[in-house]
Amino acid sequence: MFESLTLSISVFLIAAAVIAVVGTTMASTADRLADETGLGEALMGALFLGGSTSLAGIVTSVTAAAGGHAELAISSALGGIAAQTAFLSIADLAYGKANLTHAAASVPNLMQATLLVALLAIPLMAMSGPDVSVFGIHPASFLIPAAYIFGLRLAAEAQTTPMWWPRRTAETQVDEPKAEKSGGTRLTVLWLRFALLAALLAGAGYFVAEAGISISMHTGLSETVVGGLFTALSTALPELVTTIAAVRRGALTLAVSGVIGGNSFDVMLVAFSDFAYRQGSIYHALAQPQIFAIALTILMTGILVLGLLRRETHGIGNISFESFLILLLYLGGFSLLFFGG
Repeated sequence: MFESLTLSISVFLIAAAVIAVVGTTMASTADRLADETGLGEALMGALFLGGSTSLAGIVTSVTAAAGGHAELAISSALGGIAAQTAFLSIADLAYGKANLTHAAASVPNLMQATLLVALLAIPLMAMSGPDVSVFGIHPASFLIPAAYIFGLRLAAEAQTTPMWWPRRTAETQVDEPKAEKSGGTRLTVLWLRFALLAALLAGAGYFVAEAGISISMHTGLSETVVGGLFTALSTALPELVTTIAAVRRGALTLAVSGVIGGNSFDVMLVAFSDFAYRQGSIYHALAQPQIFAIALTILMTGILVLGLLRRETHGIGNISFESFLILLLYLGGFSLLFFGG
């Protein structure tokens, strides 16, 4: 723990700034890799961009769990998922041509959002079910990664051989590679740049976790509040930056899949935290606020799926009704957690 509250807040803000600055170049690098490798924006966003921007959150949650701070670890993970979903509403505001849920509707995005709901149900069942563990690890912590990998495979198959697809309109943005596949030095440089940015995010995530624990101890705020709001928002900054950057580049599928895919990856933070937490199963060390956060996130994701299916072309103030409702739920839900904890 840092010696003073002032030092804790300073380290927290510096680490959060590093996360934000590093995230500014992630979208352009990922977009170029999606084109030049032929992976496509959906797979690149869900697997590489979503996973890489989640590195700060992984380090934050695992560090907190290893230190015995179960509520901080899980609240950071769950709060990050909710915050990143709300960021899509901000990206919707930034994209003025049409509602983002209309222009970015695609089979892979719908598959990934459905996968996210299924993954979130697993820790919810583990929290409310019997306290079963093997060497202090709950079976759900093995099930979550297996379900994630299986879901990614289904999403990849849906991209290559879709059984149905959204009707194309004048505002629909289709993921079409803008360049031929390339190799050699240029592709290697892009991957190295991407890896370096990911490493910087992970390092900043460690300091966010340590500073968050210290702030919680110095201020007396609950770990749920510190994790669900402060550390979650800080570690989610890369998603906000990369999502808006991708939208401005016109890479809408990359923007949406980066958030939804990152959210699915972030559910695995709960499993990773369970492996790091040595006082038993982390699921049964949690309380009502974490169950509330999971239920809130499932509700927000369900509304997002409805928006991708309904595909309202234009809403009030350049934002869809679903985006407005998601933002309202996020602000209202975490306001309740803040004032209640």
